[in-house]
Amino acid sequence: MRQVLPKTIIEVAALFLKLGIIAFGGPAAHIAMMHDEVVKRRKWMTDQEFLDLVGATNLIPGPNSTEMAIHISFLRARWPGLIMGGVCFIMPAMFIVLLLAWVYVRFGATTQAEWLLYGIKPAVIAIIVQALWRLGEKAVKGPLSAAVGVIVMVMYFLGINEIALLFAGGLTVMLVINYRRLISQRLEAFIIPMSGVGVLSKVAIPFSFPQLFLTFLKIGSVLYGSGYVLLAFLRADFVARFGWLTDQQLIDAIAIGQVTPGPVFTTATFIGYVLGGIPGALLATLGIFLPSFVFVAISNPLIPRIRKSEWVSSLLDGVNVASFGLMAAVTWQLGRASLTGPVPIIIALISFVLLIWFKVNATWLVVAGGLVGLMRNVLW
Repeated sequence: MRQVLPKTIIEVAALFLKLGIIAFGGPAAHIAMMHDEVVKRRKWMTDQEFLDLVGATNLIPGPNSTEMAIHISFLRARWPGLIMGGVCFIMPAMFIVLLLAWVYVRFGATTQAEWLLYGIKPAVIAIIVQALWRLGEKAVKGPLSAAVGVIVMVMYFLGINEIALLFAGGLTVMLVINYRRLISQRLEAFIIPMSGVGVLSKVAIPFSFPQLFLTFLKIGSVLYGSGYVLLAFLRADFVARFGWLTDQQLIDAIAIGQVTPGPVFTTATFIGYVLGGIPGALLATLGIFLPSFVFVAISNPLIPRIRKSEWVSSLLDGVNVASFGLMAAVTWQLGRASLTGPVPIIIALISFVLLIWFKVNATWLVVAGGLVGLMRNVLW
């Protein structure tokens, strides 16, 4: 086994601590920054090796950019790197979100803080819609995937469990595509029926720390796709199932996540603090990120094989389009909660135009939304 030098561990820690502080703009921007650092500047790996890691992160649940940080760190500094790189990438955002959560809990219900979120929330809605716009072009690859996406969206509105929808969508696409492929090769095909989707409970459940941790652990273990798919899981559990948050608090949590650098999944830190203070924040953060470390450790040695599998590839296509359907459904729900007047609607429309046609960084739109809220507070 290759010996890991302290210098190598320090290199990994320094790089991902820096990226954790400056990496605004979402997973795609984070991965682009990592490519610049580890392929172009430091030459730790080739373009092909980097692309293999990107493909591997799409085959396992969890936040893509965080898992990329863990993959790269593991290859560079083995097991000490796996822990150090992932923690250094997560910690800056966690501490910033923790501070903002404290401010929110102390001032969030007062007029002194409402002006900030008044302008930020519609900008966040536009950012999510723009993500849907871009992801839809990749997720919808034909009539089958389009139909799966629409069905998932409709069934989510009917109250079907979001995890069941993800796996049902993935299995449907995998089975249909490979059935066609096998038939075309004149091989016998078997279609496996799917069942067991559940209905969301509408009964409020008393708050508990173990339930908080286990819920975020579950989300971190099964969530595929963009970090924005997190919205569907958060709303299904914390708003609809447990009754611990309102739609307004959820969109506030997402807005705070957009203000900060690093992984969008640190929204869990914010929710944990709102519900249970510092212990809740730490448990929520640990729960949602822990599966990523485990999945990377297991999958990294398998990358050369899993990327060539036609079955796994088609399963991933199905999961991606199901994720897209969930994102579209939740965006509609959150938009109804946030776009409650002419000014928020105008902010959302302008933000969307700037994102799509002028490629403005999402961070600047969030800042601009906050400034609009400030101006409204001063003038009115």
